[in-house]
Amino acid sequence: MSLAPQYGPPALSNLAARYFLPQVQINPEKRVALVGTLPPRRCGIATFTADVQSSLNAVAGWQCDLVGIVDDEHPFDRETALFGIRQNELIDYKLAASRLNHLGVDIVSVQHEFGIFGGTDGAYILDFMSALTCPCVVTMHTVIEEPTLGQRIVVSAILRTSASVIVMSQKGFDLLVDTYGADPAFISICPHGAPDCEQIPSSGCKAQLDLWPHDVLLTFGLLSPGKGLETMIAAMPAIVKADPNAIYVILGATHPLLRKREGENYRETLIQQSRRLGVADHVRFVDAFVDFPLLLQYLGAADIYVTPYMNAAQVTSGTLAYAIALGKPVVSTPYWHAKEVVDETSGALVDFGDVGGFARAIITLLKDPAKLKRAGDIAYQRGRQTIWARSAERYVEVFEAALAMGEERPSPSPQIITDTHPRLDAVMRATDSCGIHQHSSYGVTHRAHGYCIDDNVRGLILIQRLRRLGASGGHIDHLERTFAAFVQHAWNPDTKRFRNFMGYDRRWLEAVGSEDSNGRAYWALGDTALYATDPDMRLWASEMAKQVGAAMGELTSLRARCFNILGASAFVKAACDDHGAMTILTASAENLMARLKTHSHPKWTWFEPAVSYDNARIPHALIVAGDIARRADWITGGLDSLAWLGAVQTAPGGHFRAVGSTTSPAPYAPPTLSDQQPIEACATVDAALAAFGATRHAKWMTMATSAQAWFYGENDQGLSLSDGRGGCFDGLTPNGVNRNQGGESILALQMANAAMTYARDSERQKGTRLAVLGS
Repeated sequence: MSLAPQYGPPALSNLAARYFLPQVQINPEKRVALVGTLPPRRCGIATFTADVQSSLNAVAGWQCDLVGIVDDEHPFDRETALFGIRQNELIDYKLAASRLNHLGVDIVSVQHEFGIFGGTDGAYILDFMSALTCPCVVTMHTVIEEPTLGQRIVVSAILRTSASVIVMSQKGFDLLVDTYGADPAFISICPHGAPDCEQIPSSGCKAQLDLWPHDVLLTFGLLSPGKGLETMIAAMPAIVKADPNAIYVILGATHPLLRKREGENYRETLIQQSRRLGVADHVRFVDAFVDFPLLLQYLGAADIYVTPYMNAAQVTSGTLAYAIALGKPVVSTPYWHAKEVVDETSGALVDFGDVGGFARAIITLLKDPAKLKRAGDIAYQRGRQTIWARSAERYVEVFEAALAMGEERPSPSPQIITDTHPRLDAVMRATDSCGIHQHSSYGVTHRAHGYCIDDNVRGLILIQRLRRLGASGGHIDHLERTFAAFVQHAWNPDTKRFRNFMGYDRRWLEAVGSEDSNGRAYWALGDTALYATDPDMRLWASEMAKQVGAAMGELTSLRARCFNILGASAFVKAACDDHGAMTILTASAENLMARLKTHSHPKWTWFEPAVSYDNARIPHALIVAGDIARRADWITGGLDSLAWLGAVQTAPGGHFRAVGSTTSPAPYAPPTLSDQQPIEACATVDAALAAFGATRHAKWMTMATSAQAWFYGENDQGLSLSDGRGGCFDGLTPNGVNRNQGGESILALQMANAAMTYARDSERQKGTRLAVLGS
């Protein structure tokens, strides 16, 4: 429940009152509030926020106010901001939104960076954004290429809650679209602003800073490992040999967090390196967080600006933007921002850690004054496009567009749960000596609904995924044998089919189960033959396959054929193909391809005239079959159909939205998108990981991550279907979650978690190919 309506001004709680100014009556034409860290805090976001305010206040008709993120070390400054938000106090975020609503600001601009907002992965800012009644525009200072699940959930929620998102580079734009599924229409590129100064000769500044007559190389910013300063210091002996007047100035204080943790050890390490290399007189450390005029003096004195950063994944660099705007040739490593603004005409790009490359590039420029001047002139001209005045114009364009869109209520803030490792708590609660129960409410099993083979084979598949992760022990062994015993007892030799439903009194309710339940049973046998660690269990699965294989080959329903493919592929990999597994796989895959050809048309790339349930399992099976049989056409069919399904299952905000359990009655009609089921998210995880294994394209890993995140709140309602104890609610409806917890849902969550854990572990092992999951 939102607390904001209970705390509207002027009745503020005593807890936060000292962070709020009295109401002010100012009536500009348009009013924007910037939210971020603020000076005198020493960080790039604080400086940036203050600069944006100054530039926006210079635009006619706009007033820009500040709201500061504060903590014990960086208290609220009444002289610069309307009020403060204590970083780790959730109530302050709600109060701040209520206050801004009351003041009637037209738009709010949030400066987003991980680490400055409270909550898991900074999730408190979502509560603030959701409580606003005006549009919110978010500037993403960092866009992470490989986010954790919690980071992804927060970013995706920001994308769908904000009216627009600003990034500072094309790379940031591409990452939001490709990695987070953002709608390109709601993303704007506004390069990092920079001061508008004349391009002045360096000689005067050098004299003022006691740098005359040196050729000055400059790096500025907070000191911390990863800036690559060691590379430049290592290049100095060669540079000094070619140009004895060269001096490298490292301008900036040690990062406050690093200094708090390690003191000045890092700076001392760099000083010792320069002494050891004999260039201590040519490396000058300026240990200060310099004010703006002094910073401009140092930039003015520089002949070449150097950014030897070691991390390619840097979307923007304020220091680089400043240097370009002041007309400084730049020699840099090719991190993302540098690749967009630096080339051979304005300096040089050098590989990460390439000491010799830095030395050669810098020497070449210093030895050719004409080339050095041309590079500076080109840099200066490029910088005219990023001065703060141009930046303010771009911000105002984005604000005006957001206001023109009209008021649209934001989506609710998601519940953030970051522990996504598979766990068996709920599985064990729902399982007795016979098998796993079909249904439960509030964690209490419904015995009247009994058992089914569908859920017990899903349980057996989950156990094998855990085996693949290296899991062992009494609980795993007990569950494995319980599920296997249920499968064995379900086989009816008279009908040559598995039974499905069993009452709590352990009486079978039917002689023959559905084709789908039979296909799933065959899939579970295949995974057991491949992944079980107990030789007896593998032998049991292989012997069962000999009994049931011929009957499974007779199944004709679409999804049963898919489950057959997954089981057969496992038997082939386990070298247990003595019951015709490859024949089953081939016949089933050919049938899928024929169905795809029959039903597809330009706007419908699918295997049947409706999208119904367990949908992603169909392209999943086709990709697996193509991988086993080395049939590129099967893999292509699977990828094309999965891409089409992915588009259907992606909400406008970029998050996963499963096809609903109520299908469309008319052929080829758009599918229902309500009453979303966990089984759809699990199947999409498996299918996307299979696609990633076949292609190594990052978009499939993004799809898998998005589907897993659906369980944890990255969905239409912003509600977690995980109960945080291994359980999973039965579905997502327009009115919230279905609080029942069936075996199917619990197992879907844990199967998805096991698949994603295995995939991420595999990716961390360099040189390994991600296995095609489900096979």
